[in-house]
Amino acid sequence: MIEQKEHFHGSDLEKIEKIYGIKKENIVSFAANVNPLGESGKLKTALSERIDAITKYPDREYTSLRKAIGSYCKCDYNHITVGNGCTELISLFIQITAPKKTLLLGPTYSEYERDLRINGSDISYYFLKEKDDFKINSDEFISAITADTDLVIICNPNNPTGSLIAPDKLKTILTHCKETNTYVMIDETYIEFVPDVDELSAIPLTELFDNVIILRGTSKFFATPGLRLGYAITSNSQILTDINTNKNPWMINSLAVVAGETMFLDEEYIDKTRSLILSEKTRCRQLIEESHKFKIYPSYSNFYLLKILDEGVDAHILFERAIRQGMMIRDCSTFPGLEERFIRFCIMKPEDNTRLINCLTQ
Repeated sequence: MIEQKEHFHGSDLEKIEKIYGIKKENIVSFAANVNPLGESGKLKTALSERIDAITKYPDREYTSLRKAIGSYCKCDYNHITVGNGCTELISLFIQITAPKKTLLLGPTYSEYERDLRINGSDISYYFLKEKDDFKINSDEFISAITADTDLVIICNPNNPTGSLIAPDKLKTILTHCKETNTYVMIDETYIEFVPDVDELSAIPLTELFDNVIILRGTSKFFATPGLRLGYAITSNSQILTDINTNKNPWMINSLAVVAGETMFLDEEYIDKTRSLILSEKTRCRQLIEESHKFKIYPSYSNFYLLKILDEGVDAHILFERAIRQGMMIRDCSTFPGLEERFIRFCIMKPEDNTRLINCLTQ
């Protein structure tokens, strides 16, 4: 009888607790890709001081929140809409544009495909190649975008590879998509972890192209996955109107508004996060390379994709080894385009990172 292997999302701590008998409070999740600093002190203070916000309805237009986001992203707040997490905005955009044919840049986050299938879209993939370190060949990618491609979805930086498409290449892709009358959705969930975010983000391109929408959330960088706050940026006024018309009113609660107005302006926390991630990525990469047990791929995010070089070990074996020591990594064999020799882990606190690397390289 073939053994059925369990596969877990980074948030499946209750499931892990039940199967492995490890209390979820004792698990360090290297699979969730969440900022190890946790929520900022200013955010905690703001929420406690303004708890009475829950006694009032939030502004239906979320003007102050959108202005805070606009200041943070250096864009016109009139080009911003907010949602109950990035996932709601993904669903709404796909529902509104109703693409008959969609091209996904893979391997990538599974929720895109799920929403596309719910809406009846025909899905095809352009897979980034391992031999190219999962860096895009933009000419090849563009050739896969044809006149009958209604939507292109790009996660940038990409999950799980960590690779990034530079703005100049994105501009070329968007120019081609304009000619083929194709919408482009760019998910920038992980872009904020790079030190030079303003130079690498696609947000300035929204001023040049009305066929693109940029999505971001606060779950990863600001360590608030339970807050469910996401936002979208586009200069396409019709898309904004359609999203706002189709979503339920007051989907962002009053405390989430307070949180957004606070954390987007918390420069000390933002700088501290980027400094920690950068220094720990450098240190962890060196330790992993010295072990000669993995190939580690370039990453513009807060996580690394590794290929296991030991023929006698696969992703499930390493997952089991780590989880039994209270550490959860991501078995990447569930990503279309990858297989059982790939794992992913995110940067956590230095002492936890050291413990994980010792576990993986033992």
